[in-house]
Amino acid sequence: MADFKTVFSKDAAPPAGPYSHAIATPSTIYCSGQIPCTPAGEILTQPSSTISQMTELCIKNLSAVLEAAGSSIEKVVKVNVFLTSMDNFVEMNGVYEKFFAHKPARSCVAVYQLPKGVPVEIECIAVA
Repeated sequence: MADFKTVFSKDAAPPAGPYSHAIATPSTIYCSGQIPCTPAGEILTQPSSTISQMTELCIKNLSAVLEAAGSSIEKVVKVNVFLTSMDNFVEMNGVYEKFFAHKPARSCVAVYQLPKGVPVEIECIAVA
């Protein structure tokens, strides 16, 4: 039997497809990407929500998943940020740095589009 478990959190947005919120191994938590969606399934959209609000919700969802896996935002070692426009880079960073003061490794890429038409998605890897 594999030495990992699937992780789901009732305090994060429901997965947008057939996958878990995360996979937890004895040493590492691999989190699926989180979009700006509430645990109730409400997707934040523009222009009623800002990139700052959407980024914060993505990170809060990641935090809930990490907590369900027995880890935390403070234990994140790698982050991948996906933006549909690099015009949102500065605003996203303004919120991002409040949660990731320990400056984990990170990539940020522009993509053509993201699930559910959102402008930002964030995934991470953390130590257990």
